Amino acid sequence: MNIKTPRLTITTFSPDMAQSVYENSQDDDTRRFVPDEVYDSVEEARAAIEFLISRYDSTDGPFVYPINTNDDSKNIGYIQLCQIDDGSWEIGYHIAKQFTGHGYATEAVKAFLPAMAKKLNIKEVYGICLEENTASVRVLEKCGFVQVYKRSGNYQGKEAEIIRFVKNL
Repeated sequence: MNIKTPRLTITTFSPDMAQSVYENSQDDDTRRFVPDEVYDSVEEARAAIEFLISRYDSTDGPFVYPINTNDDSKNIGYIQLCQIDDGSWEIGYHIAKQFTGHGYATEAVKAFLPAMAKKLNIKEVYGICLEENTASVRVLEKCGFVQVYKRSGNYQGKEAEIIRFVKNL
């Protein structure tokens, strides 16, 4: 995988990214919105990366790729497609807090989805987020996702108000 946009490169993980993955996992937004992706050590981040690398040749994923800046190759987050319980696909993404507010997530989603739709031969993708995660809601809307529902449901093991979106590809 090597998707280039004007400002970003979406590529494959390598074990030497463990330090930046660990650091990016420590911000408050990660703890709040994706607590299962907070790593307690660089070694734990490295183990997660090794697992994700092992899934690249699978048919069922998860397919998780780092997002790097083009100007200095800094890892600023990730983007992913994962199968959910009913066999459909869900997009996920996270930009480290110090890099948010610059449109990186929107840019990455718009570039990533067509490539992954072709690779997996899929026709629709879901986006699921907490209602309070207004930044994620805006990204999905800017990328053409349509709200399917808003209701109370299980999110990361807790009951919360969630919004589910869908995008036809």
